[in-house]
Amino acid sequence: MPTLSDDEVRASVAKAYGGRVRPVLERTEDIPLTIVAAAGGSCCGGDDDSCAVEPVAEATAVADPCCGEESGELQLTNVAKLYADANVADLPATVTDVAFGCGNPTAIAALQPGETVLDLGSGGGIDCFLAAKMVGATGRVFGVDMTPEMLALARKNAVKVGAHNVEFRLGEIEHLPIADGSIDVVISNCVINLSPDKDQVFREAARVLRPGGRLQVSDIVWTRPVPAETKADMEQWAGCIAGALEEQDYLARIAAAGLIDVTSVATEYPGGRGIASANVVAFKPA
Repeated sequence: MPTLSDDEVRASVAKAYGGRVRPVLERTEDIPLTIVAAAGGSCCGGDDDSCAVEPVAEATAVADPCCGEESGELQLTNVAKLYADANVADLPATVTDVAFGCGNPTAIAALQPGETVLDLGSGGGIDCFLAAKMVGATGRVFGVDMTPEMLALARKNAVKVGAHNVEFRLGEIEHLPIADGSIDVVISNCVINLSPDKDQVFREAARVLRPGGRLQVSDIVWTRPVPAETKADMEQWAGCIAGALEEQDYLARIAAAGLIDVTSVATEYPGGRGIASANVVAFKPA
């Protein structure tokens, strides 16, 4: 397979996620997540039982994965499981059906009232809306996403949930439309691995953070070398697998961007053969 340019990788990822969100963007019904997460039902609120409650190891690919991308080897996300401890009962299905994450960054961010938060790759807005509750009326949340369909859906969702302290902006996470030193906390949920230039992503995060601000993200990492054939597979790029870095490489790049006290807690997926979900924390020097 020929090597793709960074722009070609971004275009491929944007096309994949735009295709996933269009059916949801066209829907008008509001189904609370409490229904989505009900015991015995599909995690996506429909009749499809392909979304298991636990991550799926050694699974065959699902034709229409509703809780995230299927790599053909394991299922990465499950909205009901990831957000089980969050206050999501008032969020409609047009938020939860496009929550393609590998963790709950707001759960690890310890957000405080009045803080300004930036979500890299904000998608349909679920983490922005949760963050908005945590920072309160005196706080502010920005979401940046490069996929126009995602941005359109997120803005519709913001009106539905009455999130007046949330603003969504179109942009690449490598070139953030955010002012220098204006953010207290940068969060992201399984998105940085999709970038073909992660060094630039971390430099941008460091640029927009205030002194003493923090980066707290959930992401997919490898705990062993990435197979060459996986790196070249664009379908697995969009599925958060091919573009993921080895954990120590990921942390080293954050440190190279000028952030300090970089730590990670990674949990390998059962049967995932080296694929793990990591909660990563780092700080901008005060």
